[in-house]
Amino acid sequence: QLQLVDSGVDFVQPGGSLRLSCATSALILAVYAIGWFREAPGKKREGVSCISSRDGSTYYTDSVRGRFTIARDNAKDTVVLQMNSLKPEDTAVYYCAAVMDPPTVRTMCVLGGRDMDYWGKGTLVTVSS
Repeated sequence: QLQLVDSGVDFVQPGGSLRLSCATSALILAVYAIGWFREAPGKKREGVSCISSRDGSTYYTDSVRGRFTIARDNAKDTVVLQMNSLKPEDTAVYYCAAVMDPPTVRTMCVLGGRDMDYWGKGTLVTVSS
C-alpha cells in the first residue's frame, strides 16, 4: 500500500540535500495521515515529520524543523520529504508510514510510528564526508 521510492542517491555530504518520496494510492492519501520515521544505529525509531490528510497540517521533530519539508503531491499520489542542510546525525533508515485518523499529526510522530496501518520499505540515508 505504501511504496517508498528513494531519490536514487542515498549518500550525501553534510550540507547536501535529498528528496524521498512515498508513493501510495489516492484513497490512502485522502484518508490516511502519512509520516516519515527513521531509525539510526543504536537509537529507537523516531518520528521525523507527519502530515494530516484532513487539513494538511504538519509536524516536525525539533532536530529537523527548518531543514526538512513534508508535502503531499495529490497529482502523483505521493508524499515527499525534502531534506536540506543534511547533517551526519540525520544518517538513518527512513520509512514512510500511514495511519487512519490519528488524534493529531504531532501524536502520530511523537509516538514514533506506533500502531501504523501501513509501512513502506526503508531506505538508508547516509550523511558523511
